[in-house]
Amino acid sequence: MGKKVATVITKLFEDVEFTSPKEALTKAGHEVVTIGFEAGETVEGKKGEASVTVDKGIDDVKPEDFDALYIPGGFSPDQLRKDERFLTFVKAFANDQKPIFSICHGPQLLINAEVVKGKKLTSVKQVAIDLKNAGADFIDAEVVTDDSGMISSRTPDDLPAFNKAIVAALD
Repeated sequence: MGKKVATVITKLFEDVEFTSPKEALTKAGHEVVTIGFEAGETVEGKKGEASVTVDKGIDDVKPEDFDALYIPGGFSPDQLRKDERFLTFVKAFANDQKPIFSICHGPQLLINAEVVKGKKLTSVKQVAIDLKNAGADFIDAEVVTDDSGMISSRTPDDLPAFNKAIVAALD
């Protein structure tokens, strides 16, 4: 039976870091639900290659309604991390040790939610120092899986391995 994956997203996300994992998850039978500031809002990727109509607003969802969380990269995580509602949402997944998938700049949201200390994670190079300063064990690899269920990746180049890992984590 397919799992329900919450995907937190807003404008200027990294296009392929949303579309490629979404396609892999959907193809494997999982439901990907986009969550943004407001339901029905259309958000554009930073390259203009993808646009997403947000399924649910952050005020309309509860973490317990989902099996996993996905955080695409780009400038989206930086915008989301200043909103306490998204931080609370992320913390709930971490506290319940539900799978959390992040790529590129995605870990910025995890850092602000204060859930990275002691966790093995990777990210795009410029976020690495932030992860280290927040107490994470930064590992420069295409996919890093922590015992807590966090799976992280660096860049679009790592998507084939990342997609395979996140789909396997939900089986």
